[in-house]
Amino acid sequence: MNNYQKAIENSNIVSKTDINGIITFVNDEFVKLFEYGKDELIGKNHNIIRHPDTPKESFKTLWETILNKKVHKATVKNLSKSGKTIYLNTTIIPILDEFDEISEFIAIRYDITNEVMLQKELEKNQKIIFLQSRMASLGQMLANIAHQWRQPLTELNLTLFNIKKAFLKKDEKEFENLYQNSKSLIHAMSNTIEDFTNFFTPQKQKELFLLNLSIKEALKILSRIIENENISIKFNLKKELEIFGVKNELTQILLNFINNSKDAFIQKKIEKKEIFIESYKKDDSIFLEYSDNAKGLEKENFDKIFEPYFTTKHQSSGTGLGLFISKIIVENSFEGDIMYENTKDGLKFIIKFPIKK
Repeated sequence: MNNYQKAIENSNIVSKTDINGIITFVNDEFVKLFEYGKDELIGKNHNIIRHPDTPKESFKTLWETILNKKVHKATVKNLSKSGKTIYLNTTIIPILDEFDEISEFIAIRYDITNEVMLQKELEKNQKIIFLQSRMASLGQMLANIAHQWRQPLTELNLTLFNIKKAFLKKDEKEFENLYQNSKSLIHAMSNTIEDFTNFFTPQKQKELFLLNLSIKEALKILSRIIENENISIKFNLKKELEIFGVKNELTQILLNFINNSKDAFIQKKIEKKEIFIESYKKDDSIFLEYSDNAKGLEKENFDKIFEPYFTTKHQSSGTGLGLFISKIIVENSFEGDIMYENTKDGLKFIIKFPIKK
């Protein structure tokens, strides 16, 4: 038994307290980590190493658990003598005497500070990348608005010229027709702004929504680009499929897919440009498949597709963040999976969504 005790004390951070939380023992690893001398710790309340950020509720839960003679496990944020933050995976075990009463508590810990700090750094970097992606999306949206408005503005300019001619000729019927046509053009341009505004409105509340609505919204936003580039889109969509998440985020994924296909069509000089979108239910999941005929990915780039800042486009037209963000959205927001494969003609993405029960 002594050998087991030595093994635990030599490989972990160990302390003991009485039933009131007064420290009765600390091992050398504890002393080294928290930078106190043993004489500064023995006889003191264990809250000497408590971090001020730790909620009181956490300690209430801890005491309720161990006073009920149960083991308590948690990741605890602590503070060393010099003010250094330390994260420890902690297990507190009540030790019972021969009368089945608590005689003391033993706490066994191991240091996970490096892992926690690394995770925090990754989260910070991820937020930066999300912000960069949002800015890139905004730039892309402005370019889309320009595409959507270019033709109506030309038509409006011509209509205004014809209105002037009709006015000079005093042709009231022609004047009225041209006036109504102008109103229709302005209304369509106003709807374009509304579509883009809706897309950028913060909407983080998850909800059940129809998959087809998100597809329809993406196609509406990119309708002018799809028309101008002569892209044919075919569908095999199952109606009434509902998924749980944020609708705008799925729309963002589809915008990324379509814009990538459009750029690949141009880059690879594809004459007959085709996109195929399919949805279906299988077992306990809903699937969305998106494919194009833009010849797919080269072998050397195949495994890099979801890496941040990786792009096969020219620097001026690609940030390399679209698919990286798409993967994060699918996995974190929808709790799903995203897969991809080269097909005979191009590239296919398969998104798997869990069915909300």
